[in-house]
Amino acid sequence: MGGMDHYRWLFTRGDEGLILLTRGEGIYVWDESGRRYIDGSGGPICVGIGYGVREVLEAVQRQMMRIPFAHSSHFTAESVLECAEKLVSMAPKGLTRVFFTSGGSEATEAAAKMARQYHLERGEPSRYKVIARWQSYHGNTLGALSMSGNIARRRRYEPMLIDFPHIPPAYCYRCWFGKTPKECGLECAWALEWAIKASGPEYVAAFIAEPVVGATLGTVPAPEGYFKVIREICDRYGILFIADEVMTGFGRTGKNFGIEHWDVRPDIIATAKGISSGYMPLGAVIASEEVYSTFKEPFAHGHTYGSHPVACAAGAAVIDYIKRHRLVERSAELGKELLSKLERLKEHPTVGDVRGLGLFAGIEFVKDKESKEPLPPEARFSRRVMERCLHNGLIVYPGWGGVDGIRGDHIQVAPPLIVTGDQIMEIVDLLDKSLWEAERSL
Repeated sequence: MGGMDHYRWLFTRGDEGLILLTRGEGIYVWDESGRRYIDGSGGPICVGIGYGVREVLEAVQRQMMRIPFAHSSHFTAESVLECAEKLVSMAPKGLTRVFFTSGGSEATEAAAKMARQYHLERGEPSRYKVIARWQSYHGNTLGALSMSGNIARRRRYEPMLIDFPHIPPAYCYRCWFGKTPKECGLECAWALEWAIKASGPEYVAAFIAEPVVGATLGTVPAPEGYFKVIREICDRYGILFIADEVMTGFGRTGKNFGIEHWDVRPDIIATAKGISSGYMPLGAVIASEEVYSTFKEPFAHGHTYGSHPVACAAGAAVIDYIKRHRLVERSAELGKELLSKLERLKEHPTVGDVRGLGLFAGIEFVKDKESKEPLPPEARFSRRVMERCLHNGLIVYPGWGGVDGIRGDHIQVAPPLIVTGDQIMEIVDLLDKSLWEAERSL
């Protein structure tokens, strides 16, 4: 998931303050001076179908005229039902029930509460813990941040967080076990079983993970077989598996949802961002029929703007656009081209790793390629790269602290799914130029 600090940096030009954007079209945005930028990261990995799509604007306008608000504790609207139906049509088979939120942090927190109530309904009131991974990011509310393993973002609020267990990430470039992919035996996945036993299985409600770790690690996909082990362990101990698909949903990775790359079905999906392509604040929790059917009482959770009719109208229109223009398939095809072209950046002395899935790529920077020693934090290298990119008319998504919460620099490259091959080439050329400039400034 993305977050507030990175989003502020994304639209900040050095010490000059926030850039005032005035319009957008396709993959481009313009500022108040008329300067054009390529949105090479879809904002914070949010904009999937591009800017200025008339169908979405018209859907929002129609719903505004019909009924702009309906409190979900008593009412619903056609746009809400329509969006839920379309969402289920994209979800993995068996995930059939939808709970709408206003964004990703609300979605992951709602998923955790749903898992808690699921176990209460089953007569297991001791189950409440959610196991997550270090260097994950699941949102900015206190509950979502408690699940998050983002060390830097947790630090200020540590006394206020729930003491949930965390296990090592699936981070092959910097394996926490000192193994290579050929010899690892997926120890990072089997660490879940150890954490369950250490916590006491009777206290564990769920495990949450991003199929591709986003803002914290810079687009790190899980290794082959990882999620099959996770699914096996969750089933063995009666624990729900929550897939955090806030960044990885709606075609971003070349599948409808990122978890589908590993042929594993979660019990619950938390999603946002691409569901409305940034046109309106919208998130959702998608639960399996098995989870839903356990509830004898209504789900004891909600917000004023949950199931908002206008936001859902935008979401339904975005899903229609994704399907009509085959943007999921397009992401899979052009994603290979993006990663192939980004590989050439390894000629830079600071580029240690290039990785990703679909139109969702990450570049990790290092001081020394052989030892993988990170650049010193005081160099603020990912921010230097971002600033040089902005100067050259390109928006990328910077991140830092991926190694230990302090050290480590990366950027994410994830243009809207409507991007063309020529535009990918231009993105990589501008990034190449900006990298040389940032390296010279060190």
